[in-house]
Amino acid sequence: MSIMSYTGGTVVAMAGDECVCIASDLRIGEQMTTVATDQKKVHKVSDKVYVGLAGFQSDARTVLEKIMFRKNLYELRENRRIKPQVLSEMISNLAYQHRFGSYFTEPLVAGLDDTNKPYICCMDTIGCVSSPRDFVAIGTGQHYLLGVCENYWRENMKPDELFEATAQSILSCLERDAASGWGAVVYTITKDKVNVATIKTRMD
Repeated sequence: MSIMSYTGGTVVAMAGDECVCIASDLRIGEQMTTVATDQKKVHKVSDKVYVGLAGFQSDARTVLEKIMFRKNLYELRENRRIKPQVLSEMISNLAYQHRFGSYFTEPLVAGLDDTNKPYICCMDTIGCVSSPRDFVAIGTGQHYLLGVCENYWRENMKPDELFEATAQSILSCLERDAASGWGAVVYTITKDKVNVATIKTRMD
């Protein structure tokens, strides 16, 4: 088994009309043994900017601490809130600095910029950024997600439609991926608020 799938876990993000959704499962394991069922993989970085970290969770925790340190330093120096595009460049630089002994985690950034334009992106272990306009997925369930997301995603979806599409996509993925599961958390980020919903999935 690859070190990237050792602890399991899946994260997906979708973009809509002035809103984004980011969702992850809650399982952490040691290969096929479930260790805990309350593992957060999506973390708040700023009011409308969230980061998801899949892969080896020990490295994901280290990367999160480095991201928060750099984000706080940026906001103190610049005296403004960090934008998702800036955060993705920051994480990409961090990953590329460690390219000869990279962290075994794939970061995903989702959020709204100052004009409430949605931005989503994911990157590999050395920081190569992919930022499509529709959806991104990382983790052990990535291959199960992409086809389903292709089917559910539509342009200019409103927050309720986007939540439904994201929730149905991750539910479908967790039915098929043995290394993810035990519930999912879906964050719907709009210009006014962030809705957090926990959905029940297969508990095995």
